[in-house]
Parts: sequence; structure tokens; C-alpha cells
Amino acid sequence: MWTDFFVAAAGASAALAGLVFVALSVNISHIIRAPHLPPRAAATIGTLILILVSSMAALIRQPMAALGVEIIVFGLYGCWLQLSSARQGFAARAKLQRPRWESVLNAVLGQIQVLPFILGGVLLLARSDDGFYWVAGGCIAVFILSVLNAWVLMVEILR
Repeated sequence: MWTDFFVAAAGASAALAGLVFVALSVNISHIIRAPHLPPRAAATIGTLILILVSSMAALIRQPMAALGVEIIVFGLYGCWLQLSSARQGFAARAKLQRPRWESVLNAVLGQIQVLPFILGGVLLLARSDDGFYWVAGGCIAVFILSVLNAWVLMVEILR
């Protein structure tokens, strides 16, 4: 039932990760000048890879509990990347004279992306099919917010 979704998610996340890499290579000199952007770019790529590896793991024939553990581990790594990005964003806020709400929003949106993976992994570990819905929701959140981050890294950085 979920095979088509995870095949599509794996392909789309790989393509979008490639777009973010292109954005980084085109604007690298601008990105490294802003101390909060390299961690944001890393977190963006990391969450796209979270979709990729979670989708690939879901396509492997294995016990649901094993898949749950894998997705929890992948989700925790994505959570760590988002927290690191948020920490850098808060540290750079005062130096760059950016509004506090911007740092808070980025931190909250970062966690909104990865927490569904962790919750989905826990439910899968408990052998509940509902875990797939949470992982799918996390994939959708990552896609939406990664497009926003790709826009920032490609266009907004040049303004």
C-alpha cells in the first residue's frame, strides 16, 4: 500500500537535495558570509536525506519494528541537525540584527519537519500502521519547508 508513496518520496527528495546542492554551489560565497546559513543548508539537506533513507528503508522487506527503529534513528539525526541550525540562528541573530521571531520560526519549523518521523518510528516500533501516516506527514512537511529553504539559499540571499 505504501510502496508507491515511498518510491515517489525517495525520488523527489533526491531531486530536491540536488537542487539545494546547486543553490549552495552557485551562492556559496554569500552563504558562508552569513554564519546562520551553512547550518541551515546542512539541516535542509539532512532532512531531505531523512526522507530518502526513510523511504528506502520502508521499501526493504523487514519487520515493522526494525523499520521503526531505523526511522527513529534517522529522525533523531535530523532533529540534531535542526537543533544545531537553530542554535546557530539564535547566535547569529543579534550580530546580523535579525528579528527574534525569525530565529524562533526557523527553530519551530525545523522541529515540525522531523518530529513526525520520530513519532512515526515509535508507532512502527509498536507495530502500528499509523506510523506510516506520521512518516508521510513528515515527508510532506520536509518537502514544503525545504522548498522554502531552497528559495532562501537561491534567491533571497541575493537581495
